[in-house]
Amino acid sequence: MSGARVVEGLAVPRGPFPHVKVVGDLVFVSGTSSRRADNTFAGVEVDELGTTNLDIQAQTRAVLDNIGAILGEVGAELSDVVQVTTFLVSMNEFGGYNAVYGEYFDATGPARTTVAVHQLPHPHLLIEIQAIAVLRSRRKETSQ
Repeated sequence: MSGARVVEGLAVPRGPFPHVKVVGDLVFVSGTSSRRADNTFAGVEVDELGTTNLDIQAQTRAVLDNIGAILGEVGAELSDVVQVTTFLVSMNEFGGYNAVYGEYFDATGPARTTVAVHQLPHPHLLIEIQAIAVLRSRRKETSQ
């Protein structure tokens, strides 16, 4: 399977790019947030006075679940991820992000880089992650 794809049922990308692109045995997942298909965000609560509470753990969990769903569309899963780049709006959120990340991956998981960025495409976003995976069927063929 090769090519680019927008995954039905997920938030539509906010620009002219796909959720995922497969090139040979590599799977490239575009930067993914906690945005849902209805354009709401996991990990965001706004009370009746307009006070906003942003939850890095809920957002991280939603991002990794979204990446898992994207990978599933091309025959891969989170265990196939070999590299992750994470963008945090504030390194003050690193502990909460890292705790949830540890629920999905351990020290044998993907190589990882985490950077702080000035802002993401929406003020409710605390995190965005991009990933590279290797298709299982191709990986098995090359290891034999």
